[in-house]
Amino acid sequence: MESKYRAAAARAILTSLVTPYCPEATTLMKYCQLCAGPITHRIPPGDDKPRYCCIDCDVVFYENPKNIVGTLPVFGDKVLLCRRAIEPRYGLWTLPAGFMENGETTLQGAVRETLEEAGARIRAEDCELYTLFNLPYINQVYFFFLTTLRTPDFHAGTESLEVALFAEDEIPWDALAFSVVKVTLEQYFADRRSARFHVRMFDMQYSTERQLQAFLVSNSFTLKSPA
Repeated sequence: MESKYRAAAARAILTSLVTPYCPEATTLMKYCQLCAGPITHRIPPGDDKPRYCCIDCDVVFYENPKNIVGTLPVFGDKVLLCRRAIEPRYGLWTLPAGFMENGETTLQGAVRETLEEAGARIRAEDCELYTLFNLPYINQVYFFFLTTLRTPDFHAGTESLEVALFAEDEIPWDALAFSVVKVTLEQYFADRRSARFHVRMFDMQYSTERQLQAFLVSNSFTLKSPA
C-alpha cells in the first residue's frame, strides 16, 4: 500500500492543472487528489512560486503550460482548414490541432490531430516544424508543422463541422478561430511568394489597447519548399 501511495504521489507531482497560473489567485483546488485532505496555496520550501499543497500529506501539485500541436496541410496551391464543431469558437475555421497527449512527441501529436480532426493521413517524414507560439497569458505553447498532403483524401472528424481546401484568396480571414492560425497562414503565403520558408517563433502578448499581437522572437531559413 505504501509503495502504491508513493507511486501515486509521484504521478500527482507531475499533474498539470487547467487553471492558469496566477500568484494572487485564491485556492481553486480544494481537496488533495491522493488523500482528500485540505489544500492550501503557498510557496513550498525551496520554491519561488505559489503551488497547490496538501496540508495533510505534503504533496505539491505543479501547474505547467499545456502544449497544443497541429499542422498546416498543403495540397497544391491550397491549404486544409477545419470548421470547428466544438467550443470555444464554434463554427469558425482553424488548422487541425489539439492538446498533446502523454506518451507522444509533438510531431506524433500533430499527425494524430490531423487525422482526428481532418481525416487526413500524413506522414512524419513530410512534416517540418514551421511556427511556434508562446501564450504565457493562458499558459499554452502552440507548435504547427508544415506538411504536404499526398492525396486530397480528408473528411470531417467528430470535432469538425466540415473540412475544405482553400486557396489564398479563398481563406475566410474574418472567420478564423485563433490568432495563431491567422499568423501561421499569413506567414505561409508570404513565404510561398518569396520561395523561402522560415521557421519562426512568436510571443503572443496583449498591447496596452488590449489587442493581441504576435512578436517575432526567432527566425531561421531551414525549411525546404513544400512540393
